[in-house]
Amino acid sequence: MKMEIWPILIVVLGVLVASCRDDPEPPAAPAEPDKSSLTIVAVGDSLTAGYGIEEGEAYPALVEKALRAEGMKVQVVNAGVSGETSSGTLARLDWVLTLDPDIVILETGANDGLRGLDTTMVRDNLEQIIDLLQQRDIVVILAGMKMVWNLGPAYTGEFNRIFPDLAAKKGLIFMPFFLQGVATDPALNRDDGIHPNPAGHRIIADNILPFVREAITVLGSKASR
Repeated sequence: MKMEIWPILIVVLGVLVASCRDDPEPPAAPAEPDKSSLTIVAVGDSLTAGYGIEEGEAYPALVEKALRAEGMKVQVVNAGVSGETSSGTLARLDWVLTLDPDIVILETGANDGLRGLDTTMVRDNLEQIIDLLQQRDIVVILAGMKMVWNLGPAYTGEFNRIFPDLAAKKGLIFMPFFLQGVATDPALNRDDGIHPNPAGHRIIADNILPFVREAITVLGSKASR
């Protein structure tokens, strides 16, 4: 991302928290996963949930549609919760695990950064989440998020290092920036200038699909051992 758009990005991301509920609740439980198929659970905040658009327009549904068009028997569950922080994700992980995922797409932490929460706590929360998933042999795709320089170079640098550092340490499949090509583009966001519109979610889905295919390959390799 070019440096000149970082000042704009704080406006786009900076009100994610304010635009969402202060007391997010887990989404209604979806139908029981069909374990004759692959189950992918997309965990995240309003960016995953598809705030302000239809569920079928959000990136998890688009990923499922694309994979099924390729002949894969797969279910992608949208487990996004608007306003959620990494602490909230950790607190509801037991609920996520009831979905019996084979793969988890993990997108959380942006709201922590926007609130200026301790980066050590954010890192610890993410590491605990990843450890719990990997203990169950779940393949994890970590979606990176970046804070902007307006928050100060020290905090920004510490926050931005969390995601690549954990991806390397834990051997994760890593998407460097979840909003690549979408953030700050008025044509790809809702009128609030914050949340991706259906066109924005189509780009997110296109961007993340190669990482999902990689995760499916890794899963197949594990099964063949």
